Amino acid sequence: MKHVTLRQLRVFAAAARHGNFSRAAEELHLTQPAVSTQIKELAALAGLPLFERVGRKTYLTAAGEEMLACAKAITLRLKEAEDALAHLKGVTGGRLNVAVISAGDYFFPRVLAAFGAAHPGITFNLTVHNREGLLRHLAENLTDLAVMVRPPPDMDVVALPFAPHPYVIVAAPGHPLAGVRSIPRAALNRERFVQREQGSDTWNSMREVFGRQFHRLNIAMQIRSTETIKQAVVAGMGIAFLSAHTIGLDLLAGNLVVLDVQDFPAMLNWYLVHNRAKRLPPVAAAFKEFLLRDGAALIERLMSVGNAGALGARPRGARPAASRPRGRRSR
Repeated sequence: MKHVTLRQLRVFAAAARHGNFSRAAEELHLTQPAVSTQIKELAALAGLPLFERVGRKTYLTAAGEEMLACAKAITLRLKEAEDALAHLKGVTGGRLNVAVISAGDYFFPRVLAAFGAAHPGITFNLTVHNREGLLRHLAENLTDLAVMVRPPPDMDVVALPFAPHPYVIVAAPGHPLAGVRSIPRAALNRERFVQREQGSDTWNSMREVFGRQFHRLNIAMQIRSTETIKQAVVAGMGIAFLSAHTIGLDLLAGNLVVLDVQDFPAMLNWYLVHNRAKRLPPVAAAFKEFLLRDGAALIERLMSVGNAGALGARPRGARPAASRPRGRRSR
């Protein structure tokens, strides 16, 4: 086993976690043959098969279970060594490990850049996930800090709100509701929604915002990509409930419009989350302080261009809801 590589262990752990080589390849941005090759080489070094197939499902063998425990232990020890070295380097060096939900990747790199400008010796490891992946990174201690909308209620974490997070209803510019003022929320029951997948932060935020009305909405399509949702809306396939922080460029380009729905934008919060027992490296502690002190103002400044309409401005020529032509519906 002395020739086992960290790459092989990482690929094996992903395959074991998913029970599927294709999903492991997607997570690691590899091809499925590359994943299969790494696992075959690891099994050859172990001298025993690590997976077995029963019917259509793939399971770990006893040797695979043992290998997975070893892989987790090695990963944890490497992370502890990295944290210890970061403590020795202090804020003038080290690496900041941050995980963020997908809505955050529209602005978070610029937040990191602002922090890095004041600490030029720091390097960054930013990973972007759906909610499931982000919670796994927290649970397995694969990140120092996580940025999300809804902290997990069943994990022992510290969760601190640091910035407002507005949500809006978007549509194609030619949608019948575009330009209508003060649209009653009940009118949305007649529209087709194109939404993020069930269980995502956006889905859960939508459920929270709409409350009992949520079950009367027509969610015609669920898509795992915010960018694909926006393209579907542009194509006239429906409207969408989205983070205002994801649509700035689309508003500037005229691809999308924000509908003037009563009680919108809906304001939730961005949260900074870390495991309660986590001993934050100096660089992570400094970033935490920076985000709690300056995060809200910085994000507002970064997202102000193109988002004026998302936060309440009405387009010229907007007509009141009562004047909406009858008999027109989004198909």
